[in-house]
Amino acid sequence: MVVWYEEEAGEYYGRGVELPTAMGDGATPDACVANTREAFEAVVAYMLEQGQSPPPPAGEDVRAEQVNVPLTAEEKLALETAAQRQGYKGVSDFVRAAALTAAK
Repeated sequence: MVVWYEEEAGEYYGRGVELPTAMGDGATPDACVANTREAFEAVVAYMLEQGQSPPPPAGEDVRAEQVNVPLTAEEKLALETAAQRQGYKGVSDFVRAAALTAAK
């Protein structure tokens, strides 16, 4: 998946969601995406040459990334209580949903 943005000068820059080191640019959004996808190919080829496995596509919704957030005992209890009250299976699902909603 390509995420792109426009600079003030009218140039577009993109990067990979799954491969953040794969970056490209272009004069148009389409050119930016095409160049970024070419960078994907180069990064994946290098990973395979090194015996590494490329990450799964973001569209497959595989949760392979993790964020650790230190909490006090009171904060953890408050999150557990809120998660249960709202019908979540656990704190992780509750925090993920709340954070993603806030991020939008």
